[in-house]
Amino acid sequence: MKDGIVLSIQDILEKEFKIDTRGYRLQEVDKFLDIIIKDYNEYNNIIKSLEKEKKALLEENHELKQEVRDLKSSIEAVKHGEKEITNVDLLRRISQLEKIILGKEQ
Repeated sequence: MKDGIVLSIQDILEKEFKIDTRGYRLQEVDKFLDIIIKDYNEYNNIIKSLEKEKKALLEENHELKQEVRDLKSSIEAVKHGEKEITNVDLLRRISQLEKIILGKEQ
């Protein structure tokens, strides 16, 4: 048996039953099939809605993953930048201390 939905709305709508002498009442069968068609239609609407929602969530997920990658890159850049800033600050301090010491000796 094939997976998924076997009958379409049109299949249900156009289905004809053989009539025996002691067969079903056609009006009851038709009313029941009308209910089934409405349910199928509603299922299709739900599936379409969920597919749209899924697509939107996948796009949002992709964007958020990209944002996380960008933020990680920024964090790494800041970490490396802090080391350089710290080294520059140390060099400035050493330079200032040398000026103070050398200035006193002169």
